[in-house]
Parts: sequence; structure tokens; C-alpha cells
Amino acid sequence: MSGRPELETWLGIDWQAVGLTTGQIAELLLIPTMLVMGLQNIVYFVQIIGTLRERIAHPLRVGTERDLWSLSDRQALAVSIIAPAYNEELTITESLRSLLSVNYPDFEVIVVNDGSKDRTVEVLIEAFDLVPRSREKLAHIHHQPVKKIYGSPTHPNLIVIDKQNGRKADAANTGICFARNPLICVIDADSLIDTDAMLRVTQPFLSDDGNVIAAGGNIRLTNGSTIKGGRLVEVGFPANWWARFQVLEYLRAFMVSRVSFARWSMLMLISGAFGVFRRDAVVRVGGFEHGTVGEDLELVVRLHRDAHERGQPGRIVHVPDAICWTEAPFNYGGLSNQRARWTQGGIEVLVKHREMMFNSSYGRAGAIGLPLVLLETVCAPLFELFSYFLLPVLFITDTQGFTFVAVMIAMSLVMGTCVSLLAIGFEELQQRRHEKFGHVLALIACAFLENFGYRQLNFWFRLRGMLMWKNKNVAWATVERKGFAGGKG
Repeated sequence: MSGRPELETWLGIDWQAVGLTTGQIAELLLIPTMLVMGLQNIVYFVQIIGTLRERIAHPLRVGTERDLWSLSDRQALAVSIIAPAYNEELTITESLRSLLSVNYPDFEVIVVNDGSKDRTVEVLIEAFDLVPRSREKLAHIHHQPVKKIYGSPTHPNLIVIDKQNGRKADAANTGICFARNPLICVIDADSLIDTDAMLRVTQPFLSDDGNVIAAGGNIRLTNGSTIKGGRLVEVGFPANWWARFQVLEYLRAFMVSRVSFARWSMLMLISGAFGVFRRDAVVRVGGFEHGTVGEDLELVVRLHRDAHERGQPGRIVHVPDAICWTEAPFNYGGLSNQRARWTQGGIEVLVKHREMMFNSSYGRAGAIGLPLVLLETVCAPLFELFSYFLLPVLFITDTQGFTFVAVMIAMSLVMGTCVSLLAIGFEELQQRRHEKFGHVLALIACAFLENFGYRQLNFWFRLRGMLMWKNKNVAWATVERKGFAGGKG
């Protein structure tokens, strides 16, 4: 063997019995590891180039709120804002006040209480003087029974639907069935949106001859910021390191990754926290999927699929200067549950729509977009995490692949850091949300520090999500929140 008896039963297998040395088996495992990590580095590079080209050609924050209002007032499509709510008593009032003060010509707000076990409904009744109302159902998508519908004499465009629990997809479908407007905006009940966000996110629907069927906005974190009267009055920076790294992650995802994917018509995800859809397109495909924890990803993939199968144009776009604010997990347990759930949902979608994978009949969404979901959800976390264990084995066995793996790991960390720095740069140059220079320096520090523990921990959470999918775990893992009034952590 290798001259090192302690390695002869590596991974619990007697490699001598199959005629392979430890070094040889490590070399075999090296090939897929290098391939996957190389592909991830290529994706990083393409994201950087695509984002640079898009942001140079189309800078953010173009057009004042008055300009946007002038255009929308003449051409605006009415929007139904649907906010599924479950145990949201801590944030529902502030969030709803924010939604009702949205700067948009024609909209309604539909809050769907999905069988909350706390005082969500009671808080809404007290805050908005709700009274029972009747409401016509305009679409027939399956959902759990509705118990009561409320309206507000002080806010005529507010509807609250109290229904039996069916989880978020079921609640969203309930809102879609009772929505009256051609556009629907599905938003988390614990989110706040900028006053001009709706004006910005609906712009693509006004200028693309009906080809745009969905548009996603930019999600930012309220952790560390000051909220008053349902409005974000000061953008801060969280003291909690769990939240700090997530601020960077969200910038990277919404300022780089989704910008580049949308540029090449292969955007596969619109965040459930803030997305706008053509109502007829969503109704045609049957609304949000029940029985999956990745309903936002699944709906976008199904919209891509439906458009290509019907041979009709169906663009799905990203609007990074339409900003929605939400609270991120602030501890290990909350972050672990959230990331594991995202991975479980991603795998469910990949399995359900596997016919689209590498299939050019579904355009770039099938040929490239869905395979990239596979790469980023399963392959990259699995193999990069494995590479950290493979590296010492290659070193101990004196295998030549040690240098290649070390270089590939270093390249992945460097490329990931470059993507982070690019996101920070565009955020500060074109949006300037962080007024304190110290916050920018802290973000830059996070771009380097996350490579030493946080990045690897996220891969571990994703492995947990893979096991949850394998074990068909349908339990909804909770994510603890402080609420907008719960401090600046």
C-alpha cells in the first residue's frame, strides 16, 4: 500500500482488497472535485463579466421618483400585493403600514393569515379597525378553506383573509384567487419595501410588449437598521456577526448573481420576499406548488417551462434598484434551518423538473439555468467541502494532486471574494445605502473573513438540507426573529 497502514482502511473500505492504494483512490476522487470546482470558478468569472457589462450599460437609480410616477400614472397596471402571514404579530403592523404607503397609482393589499397560532389577526383587527366583508373569488386554485374575510373602513384597499393553515404556497394561492388586478406582488408579511420600489419593479411590464411575465426585486436586511412607522429611516450595520455575513451574501446574490443571470435570460429564482408576476400567467400554471419548501423557485421554473412549451415569449427579469427590506436570522439555529430548507427546496425542484435539465428545448433556462441550480445547490457545496478533507489525504499520501486541489481551493476563495467586492462596489457607487464609511469597511472585511469558517459552515448547512430531502422531511423548521422593534442586532 502507501507505506502508511493507518490509511489502508480509509473511508471504512479495505482498498487493498480492490487493488487500489490510498493515493490512487484519492486521485480518482480528485477528478470530479477538480471538475466541479473549476466549473464554479467559471461561473464566478462569468457573473463578474456579465454584471460589469450590465451595470455599465444600465446604471442603477436612473430616474427620480417623480419621473417614475409620471410614467406609471399614465401606463400603470394595477397591482394586488399579497402578503402571506404566519405568526407575524411582531412585525405585521409595521410591515402593513409600509405596504399601504407604497407610492403607486393603483394597488390593493391582501394579507392572508395562514392559521397563525399567535395574535396576528387580533393585532390587525385592532390596528386597522377591521370588520367582516364579502369578496368575490376570481380564480380557482386549490387552497385550504377560508374562515373569514375582513376589510378596513379607514383603508379601502386593504383586505385580510383568515384561513386554515396550509403553509405559504397555499396562502399565496388564496390571495391570488381573490386578487382583482392584472399584476400580483407576492411579498413576505415581515418585509418592508422602499416607497419607490413598486414603481421601479413594475417598469419592465410597461415597456416590453407584454413579454415580461415576472420581475424580482432586491432584498436587503433590516438587521442593525432603524425602523419607525413602517419605514426604514436609517440604514445601519448589524453588530451580530451572523447577520453581518448575510448582509454581504444578499448583496452578492442580488447585485451580481441575479443581475448576470437575468441578462442572459436564465434567471431561475425570484425571492418569495418580493416578486411581481402577471396574474394570468400564474393562474395558467396553477399557482404556487403545494408540498414543497422551495415554492418560489418552483414557480419561476414552471413559468419558464410553460412559456417554452407554449412557444410564447416569457421574460423573467431582475430589478436591483427596487428594494425590499427583511430581517435575517441572527443565530446559528435560525441560519442553519433557513439554508437547509433552501437546499431541500432546490433539490425538490430539480427532481420535479429534471426533464428540463440540459434540454435546449427550454432555452437557456433548461440548457444552462437549471444545471447551474444543480451546481450551486448540490455539487459545489458537496465537492468544495469534500476538498477540505481530500487535501490532507493527498498530502499524507504524497499524491501529486495535492497542488492542484490547493490551487483550486485558493482560486474559489479568491473568485468568491472578487464577486463580493464587486457587489459592494456597485452598491456604494450606484445606490449609496451605507452612509457611514465604517460600514463599508466592515463589509469589505466580511468579504475576506467569511472564507475562514462561515463559507464552510454554509456548505455544512446545505449538506443537512440534502439529508432532509433524502429523508423526506416535511416539517417546517422555524427561524427565530426579533421583529423590527427587537433591537439592532
